[in-house]
Amino acid sequence: MNWKIIGRSLSHPDMRKRIIAVLGILLIFRILAHLPVPLANPQTLHQVLQNLFSSSQTPQLLSFINVLSGGALANFSIMIAGMGPYINASIIMQLLTKAIPQLEALHKEGEFGQKKINQYTRLLTFPLAIVQSIGSIYLIRQAAQSIGGIGDITAHTSLMQWVVMVSALTGGSMLLMWLGELITEQGIGNGISLIITVGIVSRLPSNISQLFTTAVSKGHHISLLGYTMPFNKSGVITGILILVSVLAVTWIVVMLNEAARNLTVNYAKRVQGNRAYGGITTLLPVKLITAGVVPIIFAVAFLSVPSFIGQLLTSNHNVHLAHIGANLTSWFQTPSASTFASEGLKAYIYPITYFLLVFVFTFFYTSITFNSKEIAENLHKQGGFIEGVRGGEQTEKYLSQIINRLTFFGAFALGLLAVVPIIAQVFVNASITIGGTSILILVSVALQTLRAVESRALMVTYDQYSQPEFFNDSEAPSDAALGINRPKYIPGFIYKRRSSKK
Repeated sequence: MNWKIIGRSLSHPDMRKRIIAVLGILLIFRILAHLPVPLANPQTLHQVLQNLFSSSQTPQLLSFINVLSGGALANFSIMIAGMGPYINASIIMQLLTKAIPQLEALHKEGEFGQKKINQYTRLLTFPLAIVQSIGSIYLIRQAAQSIGGIGDITAHTSLMQWVVMVSALTGGSMLLMWLGELITEQGIGNGISLIITVGIVSRLPSNISQLFTTAVSKGHHISLLGYTMPFNKSGVITGILILVSVLAVTWIVVMLNEAARNLTVNYAKRVQGNRAYGGITTLLPVKLITAGVVPIIFAVAFLSVPSFIGQLLTSNHNVHLAHIGANLTSWFQTPSASTFASEGLKAYIYPITYFLLVFVFTFFYTSITFNSKEIAENLHKQGGFIEGVRGGEQTEKYLSQIINRLTFFGAFALGLLAVVPIIAQVFVNASITIGGTSILILVSVALQTLRAVESRALMVTYDQYSQPEFFNDSEAPSDAALGINRPKYIPGFIYKRRSSKK
């Protein structure tokens, strides 16, 4: 990362304008994340959400949605749905592109086809936002009844009030999608990813405050330099362990995110007319985790289904069905330290299932995003071949073998990152919402944004390299007048004076 170029680009008005525009849009998102949904009594609603998210039994799905929405779920804001509908629409369109030949042909048409697919994604986002808005309200209502200790928050709600609530949530999701695309147009990062990242970062102060409160307990005191101050030894040790763990996990995530196997690709030299093409060597990077964080999103969504079905069956009049519903609710509820201590092996059903789902979905999504057959065909058409491997079918088999080996290790690592918060809260005895998944998002988005900023900085400062003042040393104007060019940034270079004599 060239920080000097990035720093030099800040003096350019276009760069400053783009950065200020992005920061302004992100500020608007944070303001909208605190606009409440027009529902119920605000004091009662605040009490429900406080009881819900302070409980160690808060469902993993609710915690995950709350983190991605930047705390909008805890505030019951109009941004509850967040970028969820747009992300789901993008994933569905990627799956349909591989399943429907017409969409696959449109995908291969380049920029025009990509614009059409993006338009279809926006249209699909609208009905998904409606469904997810209704589902979010029902999810909070059921969780509030079972965990929050408060009755039905939607009681005595008329049809018009439901329409207003769903419209507010749907409008908030569509507005957020538009804001994300505005950020992307500025060319210094992906807007959708930046909004999700800001939502995660906004939860950090509350987590740090929680750790500080644990460390500074009123029940314990310590005398230092004649002053008595609150101090909790076990809380300080816990905070230090969490800090070290976060740094270690961040380092591991950076290594995993940047890990890739570079395959050497040679292009055969060919002659067309009077020109020669090819004859070059390039690298084809194959990432360790090609699927990114999508498998975790899939796994969390699937894990919420058994618990939701269990809550519906619990109220059934059939004793057998009610018993099945109680078991599903108990098995697929996010375990806590007390759950691991009291329920024994039953508490491990949720994390083991979570790990297996992430592992399977990593292979599934990688097979969609990384098409070995298509890559082998493109290399063959362009006259390229992997070093030591024959083109065509042999290249396809070789790429499939490489990606399967890398994905196996990547899926295992991604599954461990997903269950890190569940394992950690056994020792911390507190609900951890920002774990390996959030760190993975933060690291990948931060690296992606820095690369985009550096690329934009190179474009902004490119005109400086064409100015004579950049190449001629201003300290020696007489040499420049005599025809001597002294590059500023090449030390130790021997310069010779031009002679006008022939």
